Amino acid sequence: MRDEAEQAKRDQELGMDRPIARRDFLQGVAGAAGATVAQTLVPGMIGTALAADLAPQDRPGYYPPTLTGMRGSHPGSFESAHALRDGTIKAPTVTAASETYDLVIVGGGISGLAAAYFYRERNPNARILILDNHDDFGGHAKRNEFNLGGRTDLMNGGTLEIDSPRPYSVISSGLLKKLGIDPVKLEETCAKKQFYTSLGLGRGIFFDRETFGADKLVSGVGTKPWATVLADAPLSPQVKADIVRLNEAKIDYMPGLSSDEKKAKMSMISYADFLTKVAKCDPGVVPVYQALTHGEWGVGIDAVSALETWGFQDEFPGFAGLNLTPGSAPRMGFTSSGYADGGSDTFHFPDGNATIARALVRALIPGVMPGHTAEDIVTARADYSHLDRASNAVRIRLSSIVLSVKNVGDPDSARDVDITYIRGGTLSAIRSKAVVMACYNMMIPYLCPDLPDKQKEALHYLVKTPLVYTSVALRNWRAFKTLGVHDVYAPGMYHTYFRLNPTIDVGAYKAVRSPDDPILVHMVRTPCKPGLSERDQNRAGRAELLATSLEEMERSIRDQLARTLEPGGFDAANDITAITVNRWPHGYAYEYNPLFDPDWSEHEQPHVVGRQPFGRITIANSDSGAGAYTDSAIDQAYRAVGEVLAIEA
Repeated sequence: MRDEAEQAKRDQELGMDRPIARRDFLQGVAGAAGATVAQTLVPGMIGTALAADLAPQDRPGYYPPTLTGMRGSHPGSFESAHALRDGTIKAPTVTAASETYDLVIVGGGISGLAAAYFYRERNPNARILILDNHDDFGGHAKRNEFNLGGRTDLMNGGTLEIDSPRPYSVISSGLLKKLGIDPVKLEETCAKKQFYTSLGLGRGIFFDRETFGADKLVSGVGTKPWATVLADAPLSPQVKADIVRLNEAKIDYMPGLSSDEKKAKMSMISYADFLTKVAKCDPGVVPVYQALTHGEWGVGIDAVSALETWGFQDEFPGFAGLNLTPGSAPRMGFTSSGYADGGSDTFHFPDGNATIARALVRALIPGVMPGHTAEDIVTARADYSHLDRASNAVRIRLSSIVLSVKNVGDPDSARDVDITYIRGGTLSAIRSKAVVMACYNMMIPYLCPDLPDKQKEALHYLVKTPLVYTSVALRNWRAFKTLGVHDVYAPGMYHTYFRLNPTIDVGAYKAVRSPDDPILVHMVRTPCKPGLSERDQNRAGRAELLATSLEEMERSIRDQLARTLEPGGFDAANDITAITVNRWPHGYAYEYNPLFDPDWSEHEQPHVVGRQPFGRITIANSDSGAGAYTDSAIDQAYRAVGEVLAIEA
């Protein structure tokens, strides 16, 4: 533990005092406004914003994709909602609606935007309003945009790519087609997946001194023999030997059992227990693999079954000699079972699935962005002042936190829904013929307290996985080239994985090629607490994220990159030019974990119970599909709109 003087010296070495792009004025204003609202909101405060006081999104130059610092669930986007949840404020009483719509959608992520698209297809003249609590549209599909050396560089601030455990449905694939997005063609023509390997760069593992006794980066994972990779790793000879055995020997650790019997047994134990109790590895192997499951499941190998990891056997060793029959099996979760059966087409846009969100917005409100193809939208600049114009058939209103959604009268016979939201310290009430709740499941019971208790309980059950996607801008990437790595797994560090920006050329957007040029680095953290159930680990991780300051996160980012890359000449103080932390305390949609969750019948599953229509209120989000994927969000939007249309009929 460093004393204050040592920490100050280290902070200076890391560049904590350097004037990089890490904070912005708008966030400070939003944060202050959110705090004031939480303290002063009382029932009956209904009003409308002064016309002279333009909302930020309507002001010239408003462009949130370029904001740095704390993004994702940024200050000002959640405080009033938390106050409502905690009971420090009460949902206000509606006195008079200032606007009326055919459909109001709560949540401007891909599910909410898709719901607007599907509804407008059936009702071309409908007036639709989308309310979102963030300062940008897209939900988790956020765009991080940087100007590096005069060139636009993009990174996903949330949803990574077009990818799913199962092929996209007719509905979800059909929507992409209507938007001009062909994943197969884009993957063939735009993805340059061999670029880094063509330069001799591979995968590495960073062993940190706090966990393993010494700082050491090893390279060559996947291209060199494991004994060579681990030769200088700070691991005991037995741990090294066990890792080599797991990866290179084909041993049947469950002899005498059929494939089905092995799978059944593997579904009942964690991957950590498989390694130590079945494969008989030294316990020192566990810290090496502990965080390898973070990217897919958001928890460590103590909380993911061996059968789940077998579905990703190219990444998780120890299964090569079991002679298991290919394909999914009972008690495999949504993600693993789907990938075991094949998965979907994939493609990564430079800004992730923010491109899909932007394409939906362009289709809904043509004046927002120029162009008409998947290629030209990547570099198109959105004009946010078009989003909420009164002349629009579809309007998107940002920085608007919904506090109450209520059927007017008895839900069974209601003809309208009243919605109350707060924006910039002002409460407003609107009325709509129907509402689609395209927000987080766990918030819906607070916004719709009249829901049946069983439905509220089901909505609360699905605890989303916390997630941090950090984008770091560097002056150059010579250190990566010198060290021979393009991505690094770091099981003991704050971010357990980081990599150079993928090489994608789309339309006018061209990825960086020279190690001397600026580049973006993508870092991933999924905070959790080993030893608990997955849902409890998610809760602990969320609490940690909300309690961690941007300064603490920046210090961890700089320290990690410095310790990993300094042997290659990296200088954190000089080489880091911008940091954007995309904090998602409510990240991935919850997927049932066979180690902890009951084996419900389909109609008893919480996501099915929770998504039932309530009067003229329906629910659409990836939560209601129990799958943390874009196609799930789209399919659930289609279902929810279908329920609205059935009610209206």
